[in-house]
Parts: sequence; structure tokens; C-alpha cells
Amino acid sequence: MKQTALRTHDLNKFRATLDARVAELERRVGQRDDIAVESTPDAVDEVQRASERALAISHIDRESKQLQKARAALRRIRDGSFGICEECDEDISPRRLSAIPWAALCLVCQEALDGRETDVAFAELEQRRAA
Repeated sequence: MKQTALRTHDLNKFRATLDARVAELERRVGQRDDIAVESTPDAVDEVQRASERALAISHIDRESKQLQKARAALRRIRDGSFGICEECDEDISPRRLSAIPWAALCLVCQEALDGRETDVAFAELEQRRAA
């Protein structure tokens, strides 16, 4: 595997950013008060609470996925593969890593992946419409 061209100073900066993000996400994912089910006599309040729970669950799910990505990025720092695209083995630009330090793919490979996921989603939608 190719060794990333990032300097030790840059890696330390990314490690600190990722450590802070992991700590923040662990704290937020652990807070599940918003998904507690409480009965209310009013049907409108019940619908409102269900909507708020669904939104809270969506946030927890998104943050859990980001937590996994941040932890994986810290593992890549430890094993020396941080900053290298997992798809094409090319360097991920420092600018992209500054914006998304847990990025595992270079911009070209990420856009290709996003395009494939969009294509699959459209194909599934078309199949449902045809049925």
C-alpha cells in the first residue's frame, strides 16, 4: 500500500480533530432521552411526539454512522493509510481531508460511488412504479 504524503504535523492535527469529533459523537449518540416513548391523552400530542422520536432516531443513526467513519479514520492514521483513497490508492487531497477528515475516498471515487448509489435508487424507484 502506498504511504500518504501527509506530514506528521498534519496527521497530528487530523488526529486531534478526529479525537474531538469521536468524543462529541459518543456523547450525543449516548443521549437517547429524545426517543423515550411517553403516552399522552391527546392524539395530536402523540403524533407530534412520534414525529420528534423519528427525527431523533434519524439523527442518532446519522451520527452513529459518522462515529464509525471517524473511528475508522483514526485506525487509518495508526496503520499509516490515512489520506489514501481506499478505492484507487491515490492521495486524498488535504483540502478534502480538512473539510471531511474521516473521508476514506478521494473526490473522484466518492462522486463515482454517489452516482452508483443514485442510479440504484432510481432503478428501485422505477421498479416500484412499474409494479
